[in-house]
Amino acid sequence: MNFEFDKDKPIYKQIISNIKVDIITNTYKSGEKIPSVREYAIDLKVNPNTINRALLELEEIGLIVTKRTNGKFITEDIDIINKIKKEFAVETINKFLIDMKKINISEKEVIELIKGE
Repeated sequence: MNFEFDKDKPIYKQIISNIKVDIITNTYKSGEKIPSVREYAIDLKVNPNTINRALLELEEIGLIVTKRTNGKFITEDIDIINKIKKEFAVETINKFLIDMKKINISEKEVIELIKGE
């Protein structure tokens, strides 16, 4: 996992977002073990506490489960993954529509552009 952090957003939130994308795009498969906190910290060159905070939040929403002494795994609950995928899509669309409004393009015009009209 190699990416540049946006200095305007908390690093742990960027890590959460990237792991979510890895899960909903099946880079990490349901039931698959994920790297340890230490491995993530080394790979991303961030403090292990930052990784821990991100993973804890992912666990709170149900995307990651901890199996005692075995590590952390992607949930096997496909409904949770699909829910997060839909939320991510809606969030992305809303950001896009906000950007379009900033340049005075209405939702109707956006739809026309998408349809190629």
